[in-house]
Amino acid sequence: MTGELRVTFVGGPTALLEIADRRLLTDPTFSPPGDYGSGSGRTLTKTEGPGVPLESLEPLDAVLLSHDQHADNLDPAGRELVERILLTLTTGSGARRLGGTAQGLPPWAAIALGQLEVIAVPAQHGPAGAEGVTGEVTGFVLRGRDLPSVYVSGDNASLEVVRAIARRVGSVDVALLFAGGARTALFDGAPLTLTSEAAAEATRILNAKIVIPLHTRGWAHFAEGPDSIRKAFANAGLSERLRVLEPGESITLVTRRTTG
Repeated sequence: MTGELRVTFVGGPTALLEIADRRLLTDPTFSPPGDYGSGSGRTLTKTEGPGVPLESLEPLDAVLLSHDQHADNLDPAGRELVERILLTLTTGSGARRLGGTAQGLPPWAAIALGQLEVIAVPAQHGPAGAEGVTGEVTGFVLRGRDLPSVYVSGDNASLEVVRAIARRVGSVDVALLFAGGARTALFDGAPLTLTSEAAAEATRILNAKIVIPLHTRGWAHFAEGPDSIRKAFANAGLSERLRVLEPGESITLVTRRTTG
């Protein structure tokens, strides 16, 4: 059986996923470059605008929002989109803050979008114990009969979390890993998302056939860019699995499954 996934990279953590006749957008960031307030008075600096205008991506069926509390995952233009979109899937606390059509999913809860199942999975935005400071975050797994399985990590820095997901859902066909090793003054500069080396190890843990890195460029606190992840995957012998997209670039992935 053959299933198809088309991914269009917008920039930062934002990508359009076209799968099972659904158009899903990860963490929407469409504001221009500049400084944006983000939680506890911190300011984050955006260095690149979107590679694709929002109007060219609509209509959308849903937003997959890892969290709402940081501007590099939901900037002002993205927030305007969430206010009018049909459905935003996010954390429980995020849904309460956003209101409207935002729907909170606890870890391992699932929702059906046609033939596509969307499962909320854990994410840890920093070192152990980070949630009290960085807040609640979620990732997602997409799957369905004769469809590629897709993991969207969200702002997760923990390989133990990745291992828990692999134990629960098994291997995945495609992993969209937030892999820029984001760092701020929090936790003495510890990574708040996967580093390049951790992304390579997550690929092994998930046995992911294809990896598309997100959250590696477009904001000043993303410490490790596309070249870093290329080097890490080369060192790990995983270059053939890596697909680094430029803003505005699309890729169509086809998975083939045999049935007995």
